[in-house]
Amino acid sequence: MTARRLHALVCTLFLALCTLAHAAMSGMPAPVAIAPGVYAFIGDSDAVAPANHGIVANNGFIVGTDGVTVIDTGPSYRYGRAMIEAIRKVTPLPVKLVIITHQAPEFVFGAAAFRDDGVPILAHARAAQLIRERCAICLANLRKTLGEDEMAGSRVTVPDQTVNGTTEIESGGRKLQLLHFGPASTPGDLAVLDTQSGVLFAGGLVSNGRIPELRNEQIPGWLAALENLHALDLKTVVPGFGAPLRGDDIMQTGVYLRELDASVKRAYKSGAGLTEAMHTVQVPAFKDYKLYAIAQPQNVQRIYLQLEKQ
Repeated sequence: MTARRLHALVCTLFLALCTLAHAAMSGMPAPVAIAPGVYAFIGDSDAVAPANHGIVANNGFIVGTDGVTVIDTGPSYRYGRAMIEAIRKVTPLPVKLVIITHQAPEFVFGAAAFRDDGVPILAHARAAQLIRERCAICLANLRKTLGEDEMAGSRVTVPDQTVNGTTEIESGGRKLQLLHFGPASTPGDLAVLDTQSGVLFAGGLVSNGRIPELRNEQIPGWLAALENLHALDLKTVVPGFGAPLRGDDIMQTGVYLRELDASVKRAYKSGAGLTEAMHTVQVPAFKDYKLYAIAQPQNVQRIYLQLEKQ
């Protein structure tokens, strides 16, 4: 082996080790094969914190015959770059499209890394609008929580392609259904169904083992969206948070929302004040879910304040 080839080999190995070390330092989860050509990165579902690098939500990618479609992009530019490297280890095919399911901060800030690679980014029109109008505040909050180093390079990246309703597209050689059921967990929720495998990325509509955080929701629309998803012939559902689900398990999110809504309405009707309701309204079946202690009183507050405005 010549000195030049040896040097090149050493450099290649060094870069590979750096990539692996970076992934380990960033807490980047390994992609999990959900079905042939369908992969998910499963976050830890906890609250965003320096210890988990903000990697709490799920995202993934679908490999077609001539390209890759990415669904959601994580909390930071660093995470987006790590996603790109992880995808390259699975396939040499180029990323053709990024789909953002909704505008929650844990899902959107890796998009800048794909934008820098010239990849188009698609979302529902209302989600794109909310990213444009509100995500600067979310980014500032993440910088405070995770630190400037973790969020280096992160920026608000507004999708350059939008849809206004349920649409079927072809991306990377796979047919995908972009499902929109109206305002639900957010005004612009999309669920992404890979028709070949029957795998659905549910985005903000479904959570597993973690209390949904009410932010821009319409609970009746959210419940209707869950019923519509339940009626589909889905093999596997990748929720926004938690392990993949099958069958009736996706309806647990709806069970929580119904019980929460009914409990707050009972407390409000009985004359309980806001502070009292936040401390006393519980949904006992979900007490072991992550974020319960944090999100439950906040969710009660949100619904209670909406009742006061009626």
